[in-house]
Amino acid sequence: MAKRWADAPSPCIDICKYKDGGRCIGCAMTKPEKKRFKRLDGKAEKKAFFRTLAERLVRAGRYDRWAHVYRRKCDKKDQPCPLDKLEVPVEA
Repeated sequence: MAKRWADAPSPCIDICKYKDGGRCIGCAMTKPEKKRFKRLDGKAEKKAFFRTLAERLVRAGRYDRWAHVYRRKCDKKDQPCPLDKLEVPVEA
């Protein structure tokens, strides 16, 4: 059985167009963040990364769309979706 956080696929949803101050319009990550995600080790680091990213996406008003596409990505990879265990901040 896959470990939800340790085996979580990258939050990248394969749009990769950098606007918004160097952030991808699909996943809101910068190029260095995308590289850093690959080197994250273990549950705590990945969970913190996803939490920060979710907060950023909520502020930008793009969380719902990103979460829908990311869940589909997890399903295709037959991985449990870490978003099921993530408390998402409510939009202000």
